[in-house]
Amino acid sequence: MAISTAPPRPRRRDDTRLAIAFIAPALIGFLVFMVWPTLRGIYLSFTKFNLLTPPEFNGLDNYVRMVQDPVFWNSLKVTVYYVFVNIVIQTVFALVIAVMMQRLTKRTWLRGVILTPYLVSNVVAAMVFLWILDYQLGIGNKVIEMIGLDRIAFLSDSAWVIPTIALINVWRHVGYTALLIFAGLQTIPETMYEAGRMDGASEITMMRRITIPLLRPILALVLIITVVGSFQVFDTVAITTRGGPVDSSRVLQYYIYDMAFGRFQFGYASAMSVALLIILVIVTFVQYRLTRAESSDLS
Repeated sequence: MAISTAPPRPRRRDDTRLAIAFIAPALIGFLVFMVWPTLRGIYLSFTKFNLLTPPEFNGLDNYVRMVQDPVFWNSLKVTVYYVFVNIVIQTVFALVIAVMMQRLTKRTWLRGVILTPYLVSNVVAAMVFLWILDYQLGIGNKVIEMIGLDRIAFLSDSAWVIPTIALINVWRHVGYTALLIFAGLQTIPETMYEAGRMDGASEITMMRRITIPLLRPILALVLIITVVGSFQVFDTVAITTRGGPVDSSRVLQYYIYDMAFGRFQFGYASAMSVALLIILVIVTFVQYRLTRAESSDLS
């Protein structure tokens, strides 16, 4: 009987425990700071709670109140208006900046300069622009007056306040959005543009016929991120206008904050937070389906 002299096969190493050890900190943080507060907020939305007494279950009273609350609907309308202005301006500027970086120059230092405003906190940016746009002493209105135009009450005029807040946040976030789009542009083969030049296509035609169609999945991702972020605008409003003038900048997040930490109506604030969560889920799903983000024209 022949005896096999082949060396034994090495046993496959099981890295399951090591993988769990690496995942555990992030998973624990996600459960503690995301999942648990969400579940707690959903529970509190069905209660009357003011921090001084234990939560008292009141069924759907908070949701009925929310549906009948004109300030809630006005806040939602103001928020949607802000999101529309912010997304349109930010996406257009970011796309133009990204295409210019990709078509004209790819210098690393330029990308750093473009990203610099994103490194400034929202609170600092809001305070700086509050000083710049001040009606009496702001340098912005001084410049406007120097060129012969009337001063503008950027943050105290109901017609100007939301576009102004949107432009402040566009200034801060457009560089980051442009870099996301720029990363997507790197996936488009250069041969596409070479073929376009051979056919005599202009830069505008190539952007419309080549860049935007092939960039669709990245644009869909960028739109989902920016829309969700825009719906949660808070700090810029809290620093500059505090919801004024006359609720014309009272966005939904600021109204939720005011109800919770200003009036200690945590149950009602939780109900509005749940409503905002549902709105964001619906908006994200609709965006995902309409933009066909799961497919690419390059495949």
